[in-house]
Amino acid sequence: MRIALARTTFTVARHRDLWAVESLGEYYDHSPDKSEAKASANKRARHAQDAGQPCQVRVSGETGYMT
Repeated sequence: MRIALARTTFTVARHRDLWAVESLGEYYDHSPDKSEAKASANKRARHAQDAGQPCQVRVSGETGYMT
């Protein structure tokens, strides 16, 4: 039987006309550039992963499918 671990989610989304990283209801690292917010989310996820916390990064408005 597989045990599901609680996973921290970092979501890149618009907040107050800027891009930001949202996690657990808090917004961090506001930026006018979406790619900077994505880089920040990945950095936070790497720190969480290195600390042993399972996590994922989501980007609002992107499905992950390329056509």
